[in-house]
Amino acid sequence: MGLLERTRKEWFILGIVLVIAVAKLQPAIGVKGGPMKPEITITYIAVSAIFFNSGLSLKTEELTSALMHVKLHLFVQIFTLVFFPTAIWLFLQVLSVTPINEWLLKGLQTVGCMPPPVSSAVILTKAVGGNEAAAIFNSAFGSFLGIVITPLLLLFFLGSSSSVPFTSIFSQLFMTVVVPLIIGQIVRRRIKDWLERKNLPFGAISSCVLLMIIYTTFCDTFSNPNIDLDKFSLIIIVFIIFFVQLSFMLLTFLLSRRNNSGFTPADTVAIIFCSTHKSLTLGIPMLKIVFAGYEHLSLISVPLLIYHPAQILLGSVLVPTIKSWMVSRQKALKLTRQPKAPVKI
Repeated sequence: MGLLERTRKEWFILGIVLVIAVAKLQPAIGVKGGPMKPEITITYIAVSAIFFNSGLSLKTEELTSALMHVKLHLFVQIFTLVFFPTAIWLFLQVLSVTPINEWLLKGLQTVGCMPPPVSSAVILTKAVGGNEAAAIFNSAFGSFLGIVITPLLLLFFLGSSSSVPFTSIFSQLFMTVVVPLIIGQIVRRRIKDWLERKNLPFGAISSCVLLMIIYTTFCDTFSNPNIDLDKFSLIIIVFIIFFVQLSFMLLTFLLSRRNNSGFTPADTVAIIFCSTHKSLTLGIPMLKIVFAGYEHLSLISVPLLIYHPAQILLGSVLVPTIKSWMVSRQKALKLTRQPKAPVKI
């Protein structure tokens, strides 16, 4: 992972902590009807800005090189959007009998429903030396799929706010997610050369807007005296998140290394990161739309806010180990493919 990218992510994680602290001190600023007017600035402008920015920065022209690796793409997307949320749901049936806060458990389910992120899986795959083209394809394709599938998964597993009808949720998703994304892609095609020359800080722009959304979400929480988050539940959720990530990383590794899988070591690297990483940038705005009216929205968001830095931390720590494994496997495969020298009689 590059120094600049690592620094930006570290600042973003610090920013999350700061905005939550400010929301605790000054919740009235970001609540509905407050000075920030989040019902307009966040619900429509900020969410649309994030997806317009995603459309503007998404290099779909790079996806053609990885398009034909259908088996790998199916593995990643099915694991991410089918197996992951289903496994979490089954796990939560066991955890539901524990004293862990029920809204944090619901938040774990939302993590399982999220699509892969646009950047972190690609960055870590590149740092290891894995199949970067496959990582780019699955991150981008997963993001597009997530626009439709993630809201459906959230509604299926958790239901929606009773104050917002199903048709209203999807019309708002279309107007604030799909339309800005398409417009961003159209604009990108027109000014592609200029964008590549200028190298605009798309990640930093999305991060700033996302911090605004997180701030207003927690303002709603801290302005509600009926919501209480116990420290025990929070600590247990952190441990569960690390356990889930490590378990799923190991599972994807084992599945992709079966003898008949057909995946190269470089493919396995892309599979490990793309199948287990979840998008905060797409996730928080979607939660804001699907769960509009939920007084516990911020508690539902907490596991995703923890999962995001945890996946970056775990990935960064494991990069040297995974890279060492991949290089040794590639050398071993190269030796086995070399023709044997004829034996002289």
